[in-house]
Amino acid sequence: MTTSTTPGPIVPLRYEPAFEVPEEDEAETTQSLIETLTRIGETVRKDEGHAHRGVHAKSHGLLLGRLDVLPGLPEMLAQGLFAQPGSYPVAMRISTVPGDLLDDAVSTPRGLAVKVVGVPGERLSTSEGAATQDFVMVNGPVFSAPNAKKFLQTLKLLASTTDKAPGLKKVLAATLRGVESLIEKVGGESATLKAMGGHPETHVLGETYYSQVPMRYGPYMAKLSIAPVSPSLTALIDAPVDLDGKPDGLREAVVEHFRAQGGTWELRVQLCTDLETMPIEDASVQWPEDQSPYVAVARITAEPQVAWSPARSAAVDDGMAFSPWHTLAAHQPIGSIMRVRKAVYEASARFRSQHNATRVQEPETLTSLPE
Repeated sequence: MTTSTTPGPIVPLRYEPAFEVPEEDEAETTQSLIETLTRIGETVRKDEGHAHRGVHAKSHGLLLGRLDVLPGLPEMLAQGLFAQPGSYPVAMRISTVPGDLLDDAVSTPRGLAVKVVGVPGERLSTSEGAATQDFVMVNGPVFSAPNAKKFLQTLKLLASTTDKAPGLKKVLAATLRGVESLIEKVGGESATLKAMGGHPETHVLGETYYSQVPMRYGPYMAKLSIAPVSPSLTALIDAPVDLDGKPDGLREAVVEHFRAQGGTWELRVQLCTDLETMPIEDASVQWPEDQSPYVAVARITAEPQVAWSPARSAAVDDGMAFSPWHTLAAHQPIGSIMRVRKAVYEASARFRSQHNATRVQEPETLTSLPE
């Protein structure tokens, strides 16, 4: 992946509302997504006695850090949050995709949610009164479905497996990892196999995370990624992690790392230059990096710390919601996946707030979070 801060001869397209084309029955799809996630949440709540997110329920790392916008960015990159050099506190939540709290031996795709706090600037009407900028990412460059309607089908499949035979899931996951390994050896990859438990058992801190779906980037359009760059983290790229007999092995690995070491990631931007090869409404298409590489615009640093604790989980897992709609107007989410996420994420936060008797709100600072 490109790490240079000089984009070369890139001519980004300017956003036009006409680039977004709502799907047929998009409102009905949104409602069905809310109902499906709520069904997952209700099942898990009955099992656990606690309400969790409908997806990405299990956290493996809850980090406090700092985002530093790089100086000297050219105009096309100096937009929104990244318009001026500056430093902001961040909260980072590392998770895995399922809505149930599975043994980590059921190895699934990993997620990274970042909340930047104290961000000035014009906000979307849905986010007025807040001062946060959220980035929600997964460790793969493309989304598991091209659009919201197809995503609903995938989510219903995952919902059907919630609370079903945890032991069998572990056996199935081992089989799926073997099949996925064979596919990757011939240059392929299966998002479905990974989502069902076939993800390689690698360290979550060595992953590169992607927004997968686009957003506005000032007058332009972009996808984002966050990649490890410090030696302490790059050493963990594709590094195996021992999950045998360790139901929370991923969390243990994150806690162990940050007990003595910190880490630094680059936040990178890929600008849209061609709607044919970089579509807005098909999230399953990988934007070609030879046309528009990912370019660094900021760095995120986390110092050694207690990377997960019950107190921090209560504050972040229960008390915070991460949504791409917590945003500056300059980073408005676009495309069908992003559009349906707004109501779906809001419903998920309400569900947790109601059942846990915990207020879910946007923080003004991070100073009160448990160390």
